[in-house]
Amino acid sequence: MARKCFWLCVLSLPGFWIVFSAIAKIKNVRIYDADHNVLKAFSGTGLELEVGLPNGFLKETSASEEHAMNWVKENVQAFLPETHICGIAIGNEVLGGGDLELWGALLGAAKNIYKAVKSLNLDGAVQITTAHSQAVFSNSFPPSSCIFRENVVQYMRPLLEFLTEIGSPFCLNAYPFLAYMSDPENIDINYALFESTKGIIDPKTGLHYDNMLDAQIDAAYAALADAGYRKMEVIVTETGWASRGDENEAAATVSNAKIFNYNLRKRLAKKKGTPYRPRNVLKAYVFATFNENLKPGPTSERNFGLFKADGSISYDVGFHGLKSSSSDSSYLSLKSFQARGLSANHIFSLTFSAVTLLLLLR
Repeated sequence: MARKCFWLCVLSLPGFWIVFSAIAKIKNVRIYDADHNVLKAFSGTGLELEVGLPNGFLKETSASEEHAMNWVKENVQAFLPETHICGIAIGNEVLGGGDLELWGALLGAAKNIYKAVKSLNLDGAVQITTAHSQAVFSNSFPPSSCIFRENVVQYMRPLLEFLTEIGSPFCLNAYPFLAYMSDPENIDINYALFESTKGIIDPKTGLHYDNMLDAQIDAAYAALADAGYRKMEVIVTETGWASRGDENEAAATVSNAKIFNYNLRKRLAKKKGTPYRPRNVLKAYVFATFNENLKPGPTSERNFGLFKADGSISYDVGFHGLKSSSSDSSYLSLKSFQARGLSANHIFSLTFSAVTLLLLLR
């Protein structure tokens, strides 16, 4: 049962400073690779960690069961049980991406990693997933009209069948920020920010949506239902808002980022599902902890973090203790990162659920 107090504590881990809410301790953390320094740092913390098999490893893993077995032994089994690894994400946003060879390798890699996990008797504790971007969908507005893109379906259906067989959810990276930026003249920014708005009504279902994230999730549910996987759960594995952008990215401001993440926290604290799936309590990971100051592309791509690259706080999302970046107490121990061979470019996201608020490490 969630406590009513909202004070913040700082938990010191080897090489990390972790900020967490007293509502409940952080339980789940996602990283996008399996860096051994990071895995060691989480040893003995009690946190559930999901590691990632990077896209660059998919082809080799798909082609070789032996390679998959070696990867699991070296990057998962070797750190258990001290580091509580509870999942392996196979690639990230592969389907719908630009490398068609990876599309064909994704399922094979997932199957081979699962075979390795199962043969090592880890399948009861380590879940296999893969996250998708909005690029896998077609006709996503209104939500009930959403289907998988025609060129994606031939890869998505067998993947969904496999995920269903092993009891894994559909993982979605959903960004109202990106959707708003694609059509600012026709999308109410308040709708994207969880602010007061008339919202939309889906003409087919009659369901009312007061925020875009719920609509994006229900669009995924509609696509799954159309593909024959109505019972599959959708989990948001990335969402966030940029705090700074280029001249043509006017919505990327500190104010909007603060509003989005603060309102997301309140939305998740309601322990509610979406209009289309009201019984499936929304689960989401916040992206991101640190700004990626070396990342190419638009300025917004480098400014999704709650913390700046130097460890100072980008903006306050309403937690007591998180103040402006001018405060010395707002800095993470970057020297501690460096002393243990870590860098702020390690990408972390934290589960933002009904009973956990926020932590961000990158």
